[in-house]
Amino acid sequence: MTLRKPPLRDHHADRTGKFTEFGGWDMPVEFDSITTEHRAVRQSAGIFDVSHMGEIEVAGPDATTLMQRLTTNDVTTIQPGEAQYTGIVDEDGLLIDDTVVYRLPDERVPEIADGDTTEGAAFLFVPNAGNDEDAHDRWLDFRDEADLTATVRNATEDWAMFAVQGPEAPELVDATTETDLTALGRFDATFAAVAGAECLVARTGYTGEDGFEVLCPWEAAADVWSAFDAQPCGLGARDTLRIEQGFLLSGQDFHPDDDPRTPYEAGIGFAVDTDTEFVGRDALADVASPDEQFVGLELLDRGVARHGYDVVDEDGHVVGVVTSGTKVPTLERAVALGYLPTEHTDPGTRVGVVVRGQEKRAQVVEPPFES
Repeated sequence: MTLRKPPLRDHHADRTGKFTEFGGWDMPVEFDSITTEHRAVRQSAGIFDVSHMGEIEVAGPDATTLMQRLTTNDVTTIQPGEAQYTGIVDEDGLLIDDTVVYRLPDERVPEIADGDTTEGAAFLFVPNAGNDEDAHDRWLDFRDEADLTATVRNATEDWAMFAVQGPEAPELVDATTETDLTALGRFDATFAAVAGAECLVARTGYTGEDGFEVLCPWEAAADVWSAFDAQPCGLGARDTLRIEQGFLLSGQDFHPDDDPRTPYEAGIGFAVDTDTEFVGRDALADVASPDEQFVGLELLDRGVARHGYDVVDEDGHVVGVVTSGTKVPTLERAVALGYLPTEHTDPGTRVGVVVRGQEKRAQVVEPPFES
């Protein structure tokens, strides 16, 4: 299979980046070291190339209706220039993906969306890596079946996307543009010129730190990336940072085929509004109290829990499974995420994790994991 390449693939290689396949993309996993990059984000600022994330543009008279039917949150509450975290589920209420929906500022709609955008709202949502084509097809199919008037465009290879994260990120990003980006609230977005390119800049991210995600034209990627004087970070540090916060990773902490989960099981019930009409709504209305829940685990013995490792109760019976695990650089201890029956989910509950055939003591912790 030919891997898709972000626009700065060769640029990163010249910076001695190490690469890995992720979601069908050839992406930098590490530049200096995961520890160096992780600590930079927690202590100062780091920049990630996340151009493997999808971008789907939806605009037109029925754009709001289309988004409302295919996402679990209430998109009618999003004002122009705001973003919202939400889930995408199937008819059975099982997670297909999680995503951030941006409602684009009205005045820029004709420049961004393809087609008749003189009426209605315009949105851009960000499927996880490798899910953009399925999301595009799903939106098109539902639009046609429901006879809705909206344009749907897969713009994944029109937008490069960078995440600048860390306590120094606001000042660092603000210095690159004449727009006052420090005035943006959490989950606000605006257009701003960065390094001469019109970018969609949002105060969002997936590290638990303050910061911004910058979407820029594919051809302007090198100039925009170089405008930020921050530690280059790869997907390795992005993984340890999100695990430390207890954030889901699509395809690993839930998978529609291999490990189907409802939003309630996955701990994102806050992104479900059953007062709205969406595909999967009726199924979710019956399972608001799941039998299993997504939890954090702290290992008390030496060892690192990995995806797929069994979790056992005090009698040694298998009761759950690890979906993500690592040794977190800033905590200097091993933590993990996974699913357990609700009777084992109270913080402090003692369990065991089977690491390479040996049971390691662990306890349930409510993320984010603290130092």
